[in-house]
Amino acid sequence: MKNIVAAVDFSNATPGVLDSAAQMAKAFGAALHVLHVVEPEPSYTAYGFTPDEFPAIHLFQEEARKRATARLNELLGKVSSDVPNTTVHLAEGSPLHAVLDYVKKFSVDLVVVGAHGHGAMAVLLLGSVAEGLVRKAVVPTLVIPAVAEK
Repeated sequence: MKNIVAAVDFSNATPGVLDSAAQMAKAFGAALHVLHVVEPEPSYTAYGFTPDEFPAIHLFQEEARKRATARLNELLGKVSSDVPNTTVHLAEGSPLHAVLDYVKKFSVDLVVVGAHGHGAMAVLLLGSVAEGLVRKAVVPTLVIPAVAEK
């Protein structure tokens, strides 16, 4: 095992995902890739508008990327002493497809992702990145349950 991805969304599932992935990377001497995906900027073309007609959305996307980069760097600081071969990556797009593309591009051997424990209705209506990875990933996917919020 050479490459492990910890797909994080900065939710209450993130600490468990990061810890589990770091432990495995350390045990196997693997590189740890901490990946976060920012949703794409919305398109208003269906309504007859262009994104340029809504300049605030550009600012929102840039702020989302800045905050995500800062959070990724915080996570890097937490694991880099235990797993020196750790890198952070920010992708943009559909979280499921971005993770699947990353797996292929970087020859990933294992994906570690969190589960939020949403009910069946939420998964049915919203989909689940973890569930999609389990079904579509061509490499093993480890799903870590989220810690219950107190």
